[in-house]
Amino acid sequence: MTSNPKYIFVTGGVTSSLGKGIIAASLAKLLQAQGYRTTIQKLDPYINIDPGTLNPYEHGECYVTDDGAETDLDLGHYERFLNVPTSQANNVTTGRIYQSVIDKERRGEFLGKTVQVIPHITDEIKNRIQILGNSGDYDIVITEIGGTVGDIESLPYVEAVRQLEWDLGEGNTCVIHLTLVPYLSAAGELKTKPTQHSVKTLMESGVQADILVCRTEHELSHGIKNKLARFCNVKEEAVIQSIDASTIYDVPNLMLDEGLDKVVLKKLKLKSNSPDLSQWNTFVKRHKNPKSEVTIGLIGKYVELQDSYKSILEAFIHAGAENEVKVNVESIHSEFLSPNDVEEKLGHLNGVLVAPGFGERGIEGKIDAVRYVREKNIPFLGICLGMQMAVIEYSRNVLGLTDANSTEMNENTSHPVIDLMESQKDVINKGGTMRLGSWDCKLESDSLAYESYGHTEIKERHRHRYEFNNDYKSQIEDAGLKATGLNPDTGLVEIVEISTHNWFVGVQYHPEYKSTVANPHPLFVSFVSAALDYKTKQ
Repeated sequence: MTSNPKYIFVTGGVTSSLGKGIIAASLAKLLQAQGYRTTIQKLDPYINIDPGTLNPYEHGECYVTDDGAETDLDLGHYERFLNVPTSQANNVTTGRIYQSVIDKERRGEFLGKTVQVIPHITDEIKNRIQILGNSGDYDIVITEIGGTVGDIESLPYVEAVRQLEWDLGEGNTCVIHLTLVPYLSAAGELKTKPTQHSVKTLMESGVQADILVCRTEHELSHGIKNKLARFCNVKEEAVIQSIDASTIYDVPNLMLDEGLDKVVLKKLKLKSNSPDLSQWNTFVKRHKNPKSEVTIGLIGKYVELQDSYKSILEAFIHAGAENEVKVNVESIHSEFLSPNDVEEKLGHLNGVLVAPGFGERGIEGKIDAVRYVREKNIPFLGICLGMQMAVIEYSRNVLGLTDANSTEMNENTSHPVIDLMESQKDVINKGGTMRLGSWDCKLESDSLAYESYGHTEIKERHRHRYEFNNDYKSQIEDAGLKATGLNPDTGLVEIVEISTHNWFVGVQYHPEYKSTVANPHPLFVSFVSAALDYKTKQ
């Protein structure tokens, strides 16, 4: 416990996608394992209010928190590593900053002054950075700044960091700069010049990096570390090597070996203890030494970009480790799936997950996939849109309602088994207006869902507009597709199952968002176990 919260800032240089989120999450894990209450927030320099309206091809998946914030996918890493829920306060975009300042200007809060980037925008950024620290819940707040230094859109954030360092004083802040040390194969050597330029750019904005974390494909020699220390004005112990790892879950141990936590705590004038990573290391050991393996098909329409389904892929890693199984995920594009090739593409799989999504592209391929696995008794998990496809497929092919559809795909369908929620019918704006965040669900005691969770009342996170149409509920249930989870307040269907099938579950919510290293999601654990059983019986 600390009397005043300490602030760590993580900036990036040279190139994007170096893994600031993983480094931030790994450091947070090491600090948490030493007893410090730690959280992470992400400042994103784009002007969208949140990632909720962004195409997954643009920005990967949109991650949803308990309180309904649509956020950057890095928050998923934070939760998976720390096993602590994040909130609205953990992700801020430039759009949100400017919106807040403009709203204040409209209300007359600036007393007629000229509103400028400095001090008004930077003050707003500083306030947002300190919300979590001022809550009294945390000893250390790690702030990851999106983009790279030198980007025009990142300048106000770097300036806010400069001011905060001055405001908070020595020993209360630490700046970690993540940079690339590329290997030039033609010259056969690692090059430090990109890092030197990156640090110089940061210094031009008035911020001196305290620690360099150097992404590299090859070991950094003592000579290179010494050179970087001298040219970048940091201590040699503060030049940290971040070599490519076989899994992101190795990174906390790699950072521990490099002493990142010790250097940070020394800079923050905090006591350094030996971190307790026993639970973490048990998970890593099981993940790296599976006793068997299964192959599960992921049917989606954004499969070219793995980040579109980041939380699902990580949930399979957690559930795989829990079952001591390696889960091989085979991505299958639903747009190119048809009754003619469904056997060829799905016949060898031990389980199939039909992924969430929006819009009508690739829908019929998802329905073909559901029909195939239902008829062949292959374990099936449908998430959000995947659950809706299961309802449509069952209505068409078992109930004989050949025109059954969602009004999202066909407004004029004669059997809208999936329909727009009443509360959504008058909504015009697209951003932040879906059913979002954590909602209650009551489970039937004689269900696969109850078997998985072990209790009847659960809370899960949602992100959708369309729902199971309860006008068809009794008809669908009489035919064998049971609603085994309902929202206790609205009666909306959250879970559907076929009890006569090997393992067939569709959920309207997103279980993948809540899966962490410490708490693998029970539905994924159960699904992977069912896939292993199916493979064994085959």
